[in-house]
Amino acid sequence: MRGRAAQPRRGHLPGRAPEPEARELRRLVPATCGVGARRTIVTGPLRPTLDASVYLDEPAWLAERERIWFGQWILVGRAEDVPDPGDRLVADVAGESVLIVRDDEDDLHAFANVCRHRGAQLVDPSGPACGNVGAMIRCPYHAWSYGYDGALRRAPFLDAAALPDIHLATWSVDTWGGFVFVHAGEPGTSLSDQLGAVVDRTVRYPLAQLRRGVTLTYEVAANWKILAENYNECYHCGPVHPELCDLVPLFRRGGGGLDWPDGIPHRDGAWTFTTTGTTTRQPFPGLDDAELVRHKGELVYPNLLLSLSADHVAAFRLAPRGPGATTVICDLLFHPDAISADDFDPSDASELWDLVNRQDWAICESVQRGMQSRSWQGGWFAPMEDDAADIAVWYERAMRQAGAP
Repeated sequence: MRGRAAQPRRGHLPGRAPEPEARELRRLVPATCGVGARRTIVTGPLRPTLDASVYLDEPAWLAERERIWFGQWILVGRAEDVPDPGDRLVADVAGESVLIVRDDEDDLHAFANVCRHRGAQLVDPSGPACGNVGAMIRCPYHAWSYGYDGALRRAPFLDAAALPDIHLATWSVDTWGGFVFVHAGEPGTSLSDQLGAVVDRTVRYPLAQLRRGVTLTYEVAANWKILAENYNECYHCGPVHPELCDLVPLFRRGGGGLDWPDGIPHRDGAWTFTTTGTTTRQPFPGLDDAELVRHKGELVYPNLLLSLSADHVAAFRLAPRGPGATTVICDLLFHPDAISADDFDPSDASELWDLVNRQDWAICESVQRGMQSRSWQGGWFAPMEDDAADIAVWYERAMRQAGAP
């Protein structure tokens, strides 16, 4: 299911000029859309995908770790994970364990989850992601202890007044819409600039007020970019998501010409992403007339996928584990008034999302396996997959801007 992302410049990707026998495909070509639906013709050029190596190879993964995952703002959780002083969140960012702590002034701090003494992890990342560090961040190895600001405060059997000026390695941290983002080191771009027009397009949704009602977690044997590309097009919706297409009939028509800025209408009588298309939950206050009955989608590069309904938001966090493995955390967010109701039951939304998610992950894993064929060097985006193709353009640009050759 396709979201909407900032639109990078169109054009050929560096190093991916069409092969001679494929150039004819680059002309304006008709594309027949839909499975069992009214036939719609979309015209436009086929655009080349990224090279197979960026989905499969360890060197490509190591390069993008440095240039994207450690060079951009990365979603790691929600502010509700750390509501009070001393509360902490541990998150994995492309293999780096990051510790987020709230201080007594209600500010967030982010650090590498490693003690400056001998390198032990301060918090076991295999344990609960959320908790409270107590009065100080205490290393389990030799009990060196740090303030919420990361400064070394105590070391057993050493004079506290004579301790050197040692701090935990700092990451930048910022929030938007209740989401917590971190950046390794000092960012060259603010979070606001990275979010771009997404802020304005979602302004009427009370994102910062929403709370988790359900969390669905998946281990997907596919590259994170395959998942993002899949999210950003609905060409696959007819073959892969029959139940979803019953709820949103326009999704059967191949994904071309969908009005994502104003939202996609549901079938008659339906207004939200649930098993029935309706719910007893109230819509969010302040939505416009279109948002009350339509679905919107956003891709926030590189790892936040937002699907916005009138009564809930599905927020997907992509956490890559390597070139062929991604953890996907899908939080279903609801208004606090809905969650506090005695009859709160999010299963009408979670059952549909779990079905659609599993359909997506299965086909993405098929793509990952297929790309390992010796015959696969790269493919083509159809014209109705233009937003998926834009991910490839964004990726190449991000790698170049971060210093890739």
